Amino acid sequence: MIAALSSASATPDVAARHGKLVDAAQQFEAVFLQQMLKSTAPDGQEQGAGQDDSGGGSQTYSSFGTEAVAKAIASAGGLGVARQIVRQVEHAAAGRASAENLSTQR
Repeated sequence: MIAALSSASATPDVAARHGKLVDAAQQFEAVFLQQMLKSTAPDGQEQGAGQDDSGGGSQTYSSFGTEAVAKAIASAGGLGVARQIVRQVEHAAAGRASAENLSTQR
């Protein structure tokens, strides 16, 4: 899981933004994993090849299964993509904050 901010130094606004960032990063990683899992499915399984096009239910069912697996993997730490996104965005935000502090002190 992605490490939370220290509660001693985080204001509610910062903690809320961090939570939203973590959620968005995990959603991104879940979509990324879903696409990877779809590409590893046996030929035609995700696309519904060789299936009767009249129903389409099995294709939808398979897609839901892939999506659920991808979300579970991402929420459990996944490949570390979400963690890296959070680290990079927070690092960039800290850099901007430092630059703004320096410019207002002059």
